[in-house]
Amino acid sequence: MTDTAVALGTFDGLHKGHKAVIACTLSKKERGLIPLVMLFDSHPLLTLTGSSPAVILQEDLREERIREMGAGVEYISFSEIYQLSPEEFFDEIIIGRLGAKFVCCGENYTFGKNGSGNCGLLASLCEARGIEFLAVPLVCSGAGPVSSSRIRDAIRNGNIKRANEMLGCEFAFRSVVKSGFHRGRLMGAPTINQYFPEGFCVPAFGVYATIAVIDGKEYPAVTNIGIRPTFEDNDLRSETCIIGFDGNLYGQNIEIRILDRIRDEMRFNSAEALGNQIKRDAEFSARIFEKRNGNV
Repeated sequence: MTDTAVALGTFDGLHKGHKAVIACTLSKKERGLIPLVMLFDSHPLLTLTGSSPAVILQEDLREERIREMGAGVEYISFSEIYQLSPEEFFDEIIIGRLGAKFVCCGENYTFGKNGSGNCGLLASLCEARGIEFLAVPLVCSGAGPVSSSRIRDAIRNGNIKRANEMLGCEFAFRSVVKSGFHRGRLMGAPTINQYFPEGFCVPAFGVYATIAVIDGKEYPAVTNIGIRPTFEDNDLRSETCIIGFDGNLYGQNIEIRILDRIRDEMRFNSAEALGNQIKRDAEFSARIFEKRNGNV
């Protein structure tokens, strides 16, 4: 079995605190250990309570970002292990399945049946078996420790800048482009329509400065999230006008990264008035994009 440096946690948002834990495992490469992040196949609360928190980061994006950091991923079925005692979980999973020679977690980490194991117990179990252990202090931002719940609150309130600060990157989603009513093209601002994945943490309705990632290239964009009250569609979706791109994206899985909130979603008296506002929003978004890239 390959010797590994294992990162333990929920990693549901892959925020700054999660990244600090993963970074510790990456530092063990020089010892010949393989960095490995243990992920559950579903959020633990889904098994424990029947419902799970809103998704901050889709599974494919999360795994992609972890691998980009340089760590591997190992999925564990939470429903199969949640009744294990802390000692059983340690022996069967951390050592038996993952081959850990180094274990890292956040200082508030719990494990085993009913969350009865804590960092103190994990440190003792590691010491008894000759495994190096490190508990990473909580990473703080603003009013307190970075947490997935605080990030969800910020997203739902439209405070994307605060969410991004806690995430350490741009809040993003990836969704297939669907055919719409082609109203944007008629207004001189062609857009792509996307629906949010089920259970996703949808930002407060409004217009956002965004980035569209197409074939690995970033394009400045402006995105309306909501129900488009000017047309009374009442159909929740993301509608993005991509600046400097004029290709056909129907059926493609496009990633949208959100930079900042520009304004509330508004009802306009005419399609022409809406089209003019979209152009102003696009200009503002382009300036935010340039500033983000250090070009201003």
